[in-house]
Amino acid sequence: MTSDKFTNDTRSAGPPSPDIEVSESAAAGPAKPSTSLRVITSPTDAVPVPDPDDEGQHDLTKSAYYLNRELTWLRFQFRVLNEAEDERTPLLERVRYLAIIGKNLDEFFMKRIGGLMQQVGAGIQARTVDGRSASEQLNDCRDLVHVLEDCKRDALANVLSLLPEHGIRLTGFDDLDEDDQVWLREYYFDNIYPLVTPQAIDPAHPFPFISNLSLNLLVSLHHSGATLAALARVKVPIGPGTPRYLRVRETDTFVSLENVMAANLDLLFPGMEIDSCSFFRVTRNANTEQDEEHADDLMAMIESELRDRKFAPIVRLEVDARMAAEQKGLLAATLGLDEVVDVFEIETTMGMSDLFEIANLPQPDLRFPQHHPVDHPELRTNRNIFHIIRDVGPLLLHHPYQSFSSSVERLLREAAADSKVRAIKMCLYRTSADTRAIEYLMEAARNGKQVAVVVELKARFDEAANIRWASRMEEAGIHVTYGVVGLKTHCKIIQVVRQDFDGLRRYSHIGTGNYHAGTARVYVDVGLLTCDPGIGADLTELLNYLTTGYKPKRNYGSLLPSPKLAKPGLLARIQRESEQVASGGEGLIQMKMNALEDPDITRALYEASAAGVHIDLIVRDTCSLRPGIPGLSDNITVISIVGRFLEHSRLFYFRNGGQEEYFIGSADAMSRNLHSRVEVLAPIAVPKLQRDLRRMLDFQLNDQRCTWEMRADGSYVQRQPTKPKQERGCQELAISWYDKLSHTALRKKIGRIHRRRKR
Repeated sequence: MTSDKFTNDTRSAGPPSPDIEVSESAAAGPAKPSTSLRVITSPTDAVPVPDPDDEGQHDLTKSAYYLNRELTWLRFQFRVLNEAEDERTPLLERVRYLAIIGKNLDEFFMKRIGGLMQQVGAGIQARTVDGRSASEQLNDCRDLVHVLEDCKRDALANVLSLLPEHGIRLTGFDDLDEDDQVWLREYYFDNIYPLVTPQAIDPAHPFPFISNLSLNLLVSLHHSGATLAALARVKVPIGPGTPRYLRVRETDTFVSLENVMAANLDLLFPGMEIDSCSFFRVTRNANTEQDEEHADDLMAMIESELRDRKFAPIVRLEVDARMAAEQKGLLAATLGLDEVVDVFEIETTMGMSDLFEIANLPQPDLRFPQHHPVDHPELRTNRNIFHIIRDVGPLLLHHPYQSFSSSVERLLREAAADSKVRAIKMCLYRTSADTRAIEYLMEAARNGKQVAVVVELKARFDEAANIRWASRMEEAGIHVTYGVVGLKTHCKIIQVVRQDFDGLRRYSHIGTGNYHAGTARVYVDVGLLTCDPGIGADLTELLNYLTTGYKPKRNYGSLLPSPKLAKPGLLARIQRESEQVASGGEGLIQMKMNALEDPDITRALYEASAAGVHIDLIVRDTCSLRPGIPGLSDNITVISIVGRFLEHSRLFYFRNGGQEEYFIGSADAMSRNLHSRVEVLAPIAVPKLQRDLRRMLDFQLNDQRCTWEMRADGSYVQRQPTKPKQERGCQELAISWYDKLSHTALRKKIGRIHRRRKR
């Protein structure tokens, strides 16, 4: 942490932020471990910090200076798990955090473990910047996942033990009374049993295909009087209309579907003797990408990849801890897995992501207080949104505190209907069924406007949805393209070209989050609405590049797009702060992002810290940099914020000798974002908007409730409030701040109405 003097100096970048109090521990320096602090360690990353050489220099080519991407991401899951264990978290929200971890781990195995296994299979010997081979990363990740699974088991048991106090029970079928058992059996027979298909496993019936993330029963049984046992697989038919957790009558008592099926196997196997029944689940590799440079039809190629993914190699087998050893070995051998490393024995619930069903129960006293996004103060009017942007100037949006529907969706809605709008152009990475954006784009096309949309078909796990959206938009007459070969289009941009009174004017939206109404309610993101001519001209160049793939020299005056300009622009500004210190000034860098992994950016930050630049990093999950190394990174603080909303915004601040620079954008400081994706970093130059960003940063840098500080060995220490005022986390403060702004704007509006009436 910076010194008292420098902390105050940082705050002087804008007006003091209200309701912020820096604790003595925060101002004095990084929190020291003590019995009162929660500490998360990761033995697989606890590499001793290297000593400098005889001349006091640190050799930044040494792998020990860098932490592993996969392991630091897994360590983030422990911080999420802490929210499920924290008694300050409402009970059903604790269930939700467990569901989130389950979903995250599934995707981690599909994406990251699957990719590492492919590297091992291909014989790739390259090592990561932290010095690990693919096989070493696999081993370390699996070891850490085993620890995480044990912690999940204990956390779930604790939460489940607390639910009955509030009338919620997750119980087994055998624990119900006889009347409830009869009722639930009849319900299962009438509503679910017809969906169930048992499959024998014997020489006459080859081992059945096991679909990705499906939950299955492995049943050992025999005919009455026979000695030879048989095996059968039964898939649990969880899906639309078939929940994982079945409600018993009108109560809040639930029994898992697999438990009900296991207790009623006589319906599936009448006259048979059941010897045992246990559960298993498989995870398949999601890395099935083909070479798009040689594809004649990109959409057809993606559709082919999705088909391939259904039959992709299995990367994880989860089995019931009670499963017999010979059955576990049979499954592993049949599925082509190493029983020692690829099989995970689960002592609790498999597929914890289904716990969302319980977390969503309508018991408000067990949930976070309901949050309603407010309208941006300048948008609390029916006046044409383009006139507002033109006359008021750029607007900074902060979701989920400010409404997505009354800002971004409103921009598209009014653009579709406005007779003066000539064209709408947009990049679409992810969206959702409840987002109105595509509906407005299609309406605009039907109204005769030129509409062009760049759809990223290779947005992981959203490929099928994006193909459907692309097809619908093409049918509506929208010009749909799929970006540049070899690069993912990850930027979040909209451009509306409108015939204003003085000629064509370009109105733009640049955001850090997707055009997704669902995540806009739970992800913290920022966006810019502007008609700045320079930004508009830059976006036109970028969109022309994306829709053609042609790569002539393009001049950008304001934006820093990747893969060409974002990384050089960041590196140059980091170096400039070092030069400020060398010339007798003060250097300050503050960055907020989801991940910091790019070796060049990491190395540049180390060098800037060693030169005397103060650096505050807010990094949600993956972080390769070690703070607090004497003589190297002792000017760097790394924090991670975990709260009710997912921190997703990217923000970059450089003091620049007092001529401050702020950028927002879609890019994390990761090699993939800076080298193989089309991203955009946009400057925020208007002083009022800079003050808004300063307030956001101050809320988070001074937080004592939701914040974890990283130590040099890679472990994290949770900050602890020392005063009642610090019990409110940065996200709570943001909710209060934007509610206050909204109420102030409403009072002013009412006041103007009264004054007009008096006149």
